[in-house]
Amino acid sequence: MPKIFINGREVEAKAGSTVIEVARAQGHDIPCFCWHKSLSVAGNCRLCVVEAEEGGWLDIACNMPVAEGLKVLTDSPKVKEHRQMMLELLTLNHPLDCGICDKAGECKLQDYYYEHNGAPSASVDKKVRLTKFVALNDRIVLDNERCVLCTRCVRFTHEVSKSHGLGIVGRGDHAMVRAAENGAFASDAYSDNVVDLCPVGALQSRQFLASSRVWYLTPTASICPGCERGCNVDVWHRSYDWQLHALDARKNVAIARVTPRDNAAVNGPWICNKGRDLAQLLDRPRATQAFVGGKAVATHDAVAAARKLIERARRPLALLSSWASNEELAAFKTALGDRFTVRIKQDHAATPGEVVQDDLLIRPDKNPNTAGARAAFPEASPWSATFDAAALHVQYDLVLVWGEGFDVASVTDVPVVFLNAYDDARNAQAAVFLPVSSMTERGGHYTNCDGQVGAFEACFDKPASVVHAQELFVELGVRVAEPMEA
Repeated sequence: MPKIFINGREVEAKAGSTVIEVARAQGHDIPCFCWHKSLSVAGNCRLCVVEAEEGGWLDIACNMPVAEGLKVLTDSPKVKEHRQMMLELLTLNHPLDCGICDKAGECKLQDYYYEHNGAPSASVDKKVRLTKFVALNDRIVLDNERCVLCTRCVRFTHEVSKSHGLGIVGRGDHAMVRAAENGAFASDAYSDNVVDLCPVGALQSRQFLASSRVWYLTPTASICPGCERGCNVDVWHRSYDWQLHALDARKNVAIARVTPRDNAAVNGPWICNKGRDLAQLLDRPRATQAFVGGKAVATHDAVAAARKLIERARRPLALLSSWASNEELAAFKTALGDRFTVRIKQDHAATPGEVVQDDLLIRPDKNPNTAGARAAFPEASPWSATFDAAALHVQYDLVLVWGEGFDVASVTDVPVVFLNAYDDARNAQAAVFLPVSSMTERGGHYTNCDGQVGAFEACFDKPASVVHAQELFVELGVRVAEPMEA
């Protein structure tokens, strides 16, 4: 491994790496707009310059390969002067609209200007006006006046998503990002990643546009349940310090946005657009009322009724949720596993028009923990959606349905204990219905399709009438007599 010197300190560098990679790994903050660890080197912004001690020449660190004995300075007077000039050039035509920009609070241009320049603009000329609020697709709008032409978004569509959906038209201060005329960006299942990649406020998500200031929000580490890949994500929601009281309090328990959490072993720094839309899935109306025989009852009464049904059953069947956490599955196995015939159910299937599978991240099983369920119950066979539910009484005298993906109303002649987190008219049609916590109200672990175990944390408190499935199974796991022969 070659040894180089950064600001006079000797460090070991990985062969083939660049100065910006080594310097950042050593804690040296080298500003940049166009460089990204997962994209090719463009060298557009010229902000990441460093000075070679021997010769005093400047070069961009993103494209400077390490070599034995290389000596660079990352914060010399010459480097500081160059950064100041580059930031003045980049802000020459950039609008001063931070007060209405969604990127305010996490904008690199904002941060770098205050850190590396800070001086009022010396320009007396009018700013060049460009197009604003250009619809690149039905999910993303572009403000060309804010764009610094880093080309991260363009390179992403060429190198990662492979849609080739974005490009640059024009030259000089009239160059602009534009969507390809063939509409490829509109069908790019990963298009929203360019919003994260954009270091300024040029690319904006229609979902998040003008909905919240980022400093009102806090991220919670989670797992995307959209498929068996189990991408690591951050679920952003209202911070406790910024809770709303006089306005719409529902925003306190709503998902504001979802962004990728970098994990090289699972999803890297990317997620698909389905992951961005988790609010539509997880923020559905919650089930908070327990039912017994179609009548609303207190949750503890429903638990007692479910326990009695399990005690009396001699041939019970359990359809386990593929959204259940490893901890919940272990609790069921410990408390009730020897009482039930277990089948693994798919809670969700691909929707019409959805990308079912690709070569990047998207997997065909649209549930996050099928692998975890199979590991917990290796002898359990999968439940077929085509099975005749009306004929269940031939084999079983009780059915426990955990989660979605099964029509409880289709079961006849057999009592059903139904556990669900979301409001559904069919909840009350079960013999016993118990509202259980949703994924955003509990923590746990999922095992993805490659055997990687990922953790998710609770974003919100569960309603008082709702139970955690993990605790519920302990309550239901009463000691009963050995099942009799049918």
